[in-house]
Amino acid sequence: MGDVINLRQARKAKARAGKEAQAQENRIRFGRTGAEKRRDADAEDRGARAHDGHRIEGGGIEGGGNEDEQDPDGGKV
Repeated sequence: MGDVINLRQARKAKARAGKEAQAQENRIRFGRTGAEKRRDADAEDRGARAHDGHRIEGGGIEGGGNEDEQDPDGGKV
């Protein structure tokens, strides 16, 4: 005769095994080490600093000039 098993325990064990398999797939797919995250953050920071370092200060098309400058007719520009 076969072994007697508790169906509730068997069902929960099967669910745990399924969740663990899904977790393992997610670790492979999405997991990154702390060093990889820091490396990517550092590279992004270097890129932002290089971009800001090439920024030209002063007036441009957007009207970055002096806001208090007056028109020759006496009004504000």
